[in-house]
Amino acid sequence: MESINEILTLVKTKLVDFCMESGFKLIGALLLVIIGFKLVNLFGKKMKTMKLYEKLDPTARSFMRSFIIIGLKILLVISAAIIIGIPMASMVAVIGSAGLAIGLALQGSLSNIAGGFIILVFKPFKVGDFVSTVDATGIVEAINLFYTKIVTVDNQVVMVPNSIISNQSLTDVSTKSERRVDLVFNTSYQCDVEKVKKILLDVALDCPLALKDPEPMARLNEHGVNSLGFVLRVWCKNEDYWTVYFNLMENVKKSFDENGIKIPYQQLDIHVDNKKD
Repeated sequence: MESINEILTLVKTKLVDFCMESGFKLIGALLLVIIGFKLVNLFGKKMKTMKLYEKLDPTARSFMRSFIIIGLKILLVISAAIIIGIPMASMVAVIGSAGLAIGLALQGSLSNIAGGFIILVFKPFKVGDFVSTVDATGIVEAINLFYTKIVTVDNQVVMVPNSIISNQSLTDVSTKSERRVDLVFNTSYQCDVEKVKKILLDVALDCPLALKDPEPMARLNEHGVNSLGFVLRVWCKNEDYWTVYFNLMENVKKSFDENGIKIPYQQLDIHVDNKKD
């Protein structure tokens, strides 16, 4: 019984000594991390209103903000470890080993960071551009440390990993100020080719948003199985693309109807042999 009391007394003494020696360090380290993280988050919000931040390229803003916030939080964790009393030599060894393990486990995340730097440096696109990738089509809203945020035309948010978007084919339709609208219309073989071409050009010239230079072009493009294919090419301002596209589609159909130009359905000729053996 006395031996048990002695053991309990020894444990109690050790706990008191530990709390006296290291307890305050643990509390201080914990407070540093908790308060520090909150201050870093507040700093991240404050960054958006700084003049230096506003001078940055819009493409670089969100990426640099994410990078700075994560870096500051890592420094806070290291500082807390120093307060507790972990030797720097041991910490460096642990960080090195952990870094190797984490690097192997997070190869995808590290490649996303590298992809973000590639986007930031070479600028294949920027915030506000309308882009089309294998995974999404829409407006680039933000380029973060790991992902690029794209808002689609139907207002869906798609987060595309930077490693993917920096290593695949990408179409940026916002780079040039002018775009060409390419449309194909099918007519029956009985239609007059020159008349159809004139109708298409007249519709294009009557469109107020279509550019007159370069001039619209209408030509016979295909001899199909059941119809003739005519291509109409019209240039317009980038921001007017879809308005011109839909206006041409609607007005060509109306003009075809007014001029008796038929749009054929798919046809199939059947020959029946009535001969008997």
